[in-house]
Amino acid sequence: MKIINPVLKGFNPDPSMIRVEDTYYIATSTFEWFPGIQIHQSKDLINWELLTHPLSTTTLLDMKANPDSGGVWAPDISYADGLFWIVYSDVKVVEGSFKDVTNYLITSPSIMGPWSDPIVLNGVGFDASLFHDEDGKKYLVQMEWDHREYMHPFHGIKLTEYSHEEKRLLPETSKIIWNGTEVKLTEAPHIYKIGKYYYLFCAEGGTVYTHQQVVARSTELYGEYESQPDIFLTAFDSPRNPLQKCGHGSLVETQTGEWYFAHLTGRPWHHETESVTDPRGWCTLGRETAIQKVEWDENDWPYIVGGKQGSLEVEAPSFVTAEIEGNQVNSQFDDFDNDELDINFNTVRVPFDAQMGEIKDSHLVLNGRGSFNNLHTNSLVARRWQAFEFDAEIKIKYEPTTFQQISGLVNYYNSNHWSMIAITWDENTGKSLEILQSDNGQLTSYFAKNKIAIPENVEYVYLRSKVRTTHYTYEYSFDGKEWKATNIILDAKILSDDYVNMHYGGFFTGAFVGMANIDYSGYGLKSYIDYFKYQELD
Repeated sequence: MKIINPVLKGFNPDPSMIRVEDTYYIATSTFEWFPGIQIHQSKDLINWELLTHPLSTTTLLDMKANPDSGGVWAPDISYADGLFWIVYSDVKVVEGSFKDVTNYLITSPSIMGPWSDPIVLNGVGFDASLFHDEDGKKYLVQMEWDHREYMHPFHGIKLTEYSHEEKRLLPETSKIIWNGTEVKLTEAPHIYKIGKYYYLFCAEGGTVYTHQQVVARSTELYGEYESQPDIFLTAFDSPRNPLQKCGHGSLVETQTGEWYFAHLTGRPWHHETESVTDPRGWCTLGRETAIQKVEWDENDWPYIVGGKQGSLEVEAPSFVTAEIEGNQVNSQFDDFDNDELDINFNTVRVPFDAQMGEIKDSHLVLNGRGSFNNLHTNSLVARRWQAFEFDAEIKIKYEPTTFQQISGLVNYYNSNHWSMIAITWDENTGKSLEILQSDNGQLTSYFAKNKIAIPENVEYVYLRSKVRTTHYTYEYSFDGKEWKATNIILDAKILSDDYVNMHYGGFFTGAFVGMANIDYSGYGLKSYIDYFKYQELD
């Protein structure tokens, strides 16, 4: 039996994994995408099902006007005292000297909720997790941010006791317990009490190709902590390893006493003209989740079975005895016959509600709202790219009367990096098709003054995107049978963290494909989508 990595494909970073009896759960970051936090469940560590998004209301998560790659960073899930506990952040500032963030805590007796109202913890730093000690006491462990220009911004790992009775942290108990190694950027702390040691697992090196996972330990919770002599997990010195960016994860013990570590990873590709080492590659699927088997050496330090770089195939737990097929080709066909959006769909910053649209008469009806640069209101419903090669298709009805009205099929990374094939209006061609691309905020209209006119007798237009690893294209049909190529070939790397990070900031999401309706004229023109189809290729 093998675990085939990554187990969570597409944008699913910063995994926090736990076991409750015989069921495993992984919580992953969602950043500015709503609803917040993806939780997958599994019985075997091989097959994982997207189960729920706990931050499904604006009471729990209000991200209106959040910057790109703000929002929910590195949620932590734990189980104690008959409750599920989730610690999560809402990051409001992503660039500059400051990193304004609020950390919250919610609980529920069931993984499906309902979740308690959020308790405000602090804003000391991101990547907070909750440690439940054997004596029943609880502690928040997090990186501490330092804005001072003469200090490193990742100041160290801070531990603070939490009083569940008072529902607040006890700041007088705060202490920096570890400063990390010389690699720095020490973050994503998790503490585990195993035997006589408190083990502190942290990520370092930034969540890029220099990423690594390190371990320190102490016999006392508040330290001093000694560093493991060897790096626990990294692919930095293995540029040809298919799993890159390895680090930032969490440890779990199976019901049969085996140990596994869930961690983020990226799978880069290259253009034929590029070196395999510089640039290191383009991870259009974002940062994904992989699982490695862990054993312990004679000195009680953990190590990754198969090597610290991480493996594509990993030995499954011994309790998995039946033949199991995992990682099937993924598909989604939605004809909008249900009252709610499919669990795979997300929106940006704000929830799908009556302001954005509705599902009515077997259509997804999107109200025209702001452009993608509008961080307050827009109408975008999309799902993750989860394969390097797939087709996505919609059937849409839209009657624009101004060039300010644009609706169609979009491939989206963030507000400055996206493309779409859309129905719009033009003074010369009337209702017509256009392909738009935003590359680092620079807009290109590929058909410009030669848009494709839509015949007057055509009510619905069919739009398709074909993604083929290094590039993608758009097609259209006026009858759903005869498809016409647009001959516009777009570079997929523009929809990757790696490309965006070359220009500014730190960005941490992944590519999405979906449906959008922009009407910045303010008249709120509706678009009607009859179906959405996503089909991965074998």
